[in-house]
Amino acid sequence: MTSQKTVLRALRGETLPTPPIWMMRQAGRYLPEYRATRAKAGDFLSLCYNPELAAEVTLQPIRRYGFDASILFADILLVPQALGADLWFVTGEGPRLSTITTQAEFDKLKPADDIHEHLSPIYETVGILAKELPSDTTLIGFAGAPWTVATYMIAGKGTPDQGPAHALKDENRAVFDALMERITHATISYLSAQIEAGVEVVKLFDSWAGSLQDADFMRYSIKPMQVITAALKAKHPNTPIIAFPRGAGERYVGAHASIGADCIALDDGVTAEWAARHVQTDGCVQGNLASSHMVSGGDALVSETRRIVDALSGGPHIFNLGHGITPDADPENVQLMIDTVRQR
Repeated sequence: MTSQKTVLRALRGETLPTPPIWMMRQAGRYLPEYRATRAKAGDFLSLCYNPELAAEVTLQPIRRYGFDASILFADILLVPQALGADLWFVTGEGPRLSTITTQAEFDKLKPADDIHEHLSPIYETVGILAKELPSDTTLIGFAGAPWTVATYMIAGKGTPDQGPAHALKDENRAVFDALMERITHATISYLSAQIEAGVEVVKLFDSWAGSLQDADFMRYSIKPMQVITAALKAKHPNTPIIAFPRGAGERYVGAHASIGADCIALDDGVTAEWAARHVQTDGCVQGNLASSHMVSGGDALVSETRRIVDALSGGPHIFNLGHGITPDADPENVQLMIDTVRQR
């Protein structure tokens, strides 16, 4: 059955008459069943580390919508926590971490291969999902790309311009480079363990790649993802990899080759028509409906969905949003999107 899964077929380079569909953050706060399960868990991190409940919220959008892929419910900041950073979430404000801005703070981190005991519940969740997902549903694992993870570890929280990370990069390159290397090798180890536990595809989220300029974009977004991809391909040659250098703009051109990824995920800052001419020529692309359509719905959602599907119909394509679905999305609009893609 694995060879017939539509997501895997697209990742192998097949052009399918109907693109497979999944959605970033498809298990999340827009669904009432997710909110009920999170309340049962007590808080977000408790939900991430409870294999039964994490598997449940991963399965919820599959039961409701029948997506072609399911993405593991976890968080990109579990890796910093496994490395020894303090992590907590502030209601209404998001994650907070202890910061890494000095050599002394960096020296307190654990080695990259010492993360697995802490992350063992995540691998257990993967095992549950591998058994419980429908036979035609692809299981995707993921991690944050090193630059994005580093921005949180340096600032201790999300920031609008990733300014603290840029400052450390410019003012203390030795500590910054050491942190990037530690995250890179921890990510290789983490994703390899996810694959061994049962995920069929892995995705690297570089959510803040777009804030890197000039040579830094290649050095700190593309190159670390290339190192991770090469290491995973050496160990797991049959596992496809999706890379998402969000905000890359025209720098999406050539990303398949420079990263070594089987698929490049596109944000909604580029048009599907442009991507068909400049990115899809190199392999599978994923995306790229604006998340706002999941809130507003209506004729604009239908017409934009059709436009994207039509524009990317000449090559391998996985339909998705340009970024994660937002908590204020209407679940009915998700169904409308799916119906529009599948009823062409």
